[in-house]
Amino acid sequence: MTLGLFITGTDTGVGKSLAAAALLHALARHHTRVLGMKPVAAGAEPHEGQLTNQDAVLLRAASTMAVPPELDNPVLLPEPLSPHIAAARAGVRIAIPAIAASYRQLAARADAVVVEGAGGFHVPLSDTETGADLAQTLGLPVVLVVGLRLGCLSHAALTFDAIRARGLMLAGWIANRVDPHMQAPDENIAWLRQHLQAPLLADLPHQHRPDARALAARYRLPAHWT
Repeated sequence: MTLGLFITGTDTGVGKSLAAAALLHALARHHTRVLGMKPVAAGAEPHEGQLTNQDAVLLRAASTMAVPPELDNPVLLPEPLSPHIAAARAGVRIAIPAIAASYRQLAARADAVVVEGAGGFHVPLSDTETGADLAQTLGLPVVLVVGLRLGCLSHAALTFDAIRARGLMLAGWIANRVDPHMQAPDENIAWLRQHLQAPLLADLPHQHRPDARALAARYRLPAHWT
C-alpha cells in the first residue's frame, strides 16, 4: 500500500519545499519508488528549455523516479501570487478533482508520495476553495512544517486546529529554524511538543546553502512509514 503524506506549513516561506525534499530523501532509504508532488505551483521560470517551478524542481530532484510534469505538478501558474489570483490572471481554474486524479496515478506507481501544498493550510485556490479543501479531498495524513520565528506558536496552534476541524490527522511536524536570530527557539520547540499532539519528525537547522539530502539525516520516521 502506498504511503501518502500531505505537507503544509504555518505560513508561506517557512521552508516546506526543503522539508518535503529532505523527507523524500529520508523515505528513499526505506522505499524504492518515492515521488514528490507539487499540485499547485505559482511562479514559473525557464528551466532546461521549459517553464517550471523551483519547488517542483526541488521535489523532482529528491524523487527516485521521473513522471510526466502534468502528474507531479498539474497546475503551474506563471506569476508568484496567491494561487487564486495567479489562476484568475492566467485564465485557469484550479480543479481539485483533477488534482486528486493525478495523485491517484502517482500513488499507483510509487511506494511513497509526498504532496506539498501551496502556502499555508487555508491558502485560497479559488473564490470558494482553499488548500484545506484539497487536503481534505486527498484525505492524507498531514505533516506540518513550523517555521521557527516570532509568532510561530499561534500560527502552529491555529493550523493544528484547522487540520483537526477537517477530520484529518496530524501525523507529525517539522521544526525549521528559518530565523537564525530567533530568541529562545528551544523553548518554542518545547511548547510545540506539548501542544501539537504529534511527533516531532525533524529539527532542521538554519543553512546558508540549503541541502535537502544532508537534512534527511535529521529525520526520525515512524516505524509504519518505513
